[in-house]
Amino acid sequence: MRPFSARATQPTPAERMRSILIAAHSMTVVSDGLDPVEVHRLDGTGAMGHIHLHEPSGTGPAHPAAPVPVRLEFTDVAPTPVRDRLRARVTLTGLLAAPYDADAADSICMEFGQAVLDDRGGRTFVTLSALEAAAPDPVSVHEADMLTHLMDSHSELVPMLLRLVRPRPDRTMLRALPVALDRYGITLRLEYPRTRRDVRLPFATPVTDMDQAGPRIHALLAAARRASHPNRLLA
Repeated sequence: MRPFSARATQPTPAERMRSILIAAHSMTVVSDGLDPVEVHRLDGTGAMGHIHLHEPSGTGPAHPAAPVPVRLEFTDVAPTPVRDRLRARVTLTGLLAAPYDADAADSICMEFGQAVLDDRGGRTFVTLSALEAAAPDPVSVHEADMLTHLMDSHSELVPMLLRLVRPRPDRTMLRALPVALDRYGITLRLEYPRTRRDVRLPFATPVTDMDQAGPRIHALLAAARRASHPNRLLA
């Protein structure tokens, strides 16, 4: 939990995991002794609407004599054509009362085992209580469309946003592209010949309703216009 006085500028691991699960269009289901199953239909509600997680304390339905261990794998890929598009992996493990049925119409009940977020920051274990307490990000299901629209229709705005980057990019930078967008801000990926650098441009306040996302981005652009003009590379 964040300190009350702290200004959040990026999602917590639990918030990030919840956003990935909400926005997911597919997942891989791995059960002992069975071939992996690729599920490309998540009922339009992401994994959180397809899988019901419950604590292994007896609060869920009683298990049969031989519950089925299962692992659910999710891949978070950047919607823009950046170098190294894989942003994160989420793995949920637990027990099912019966073998996974990809054609099941109802939400599948799964006894929670563990949840793991793997990204550039390393591996983070997230508890079920933290995952359930994480506020859904209103931007998550719209992120891909918004970033794609920015690249396709307003790509000239990205160099302007670079005026807010500190420390400023040096002249060896090849290009900059938006790589992520969430309720707390936008992330740009600066690509160099041999490396890359991700920089976050935080919003003044987090987005609590999707209607606020556009004005928050416009506020960043306004700040960039007010910023002193950088070197010729960013002109």
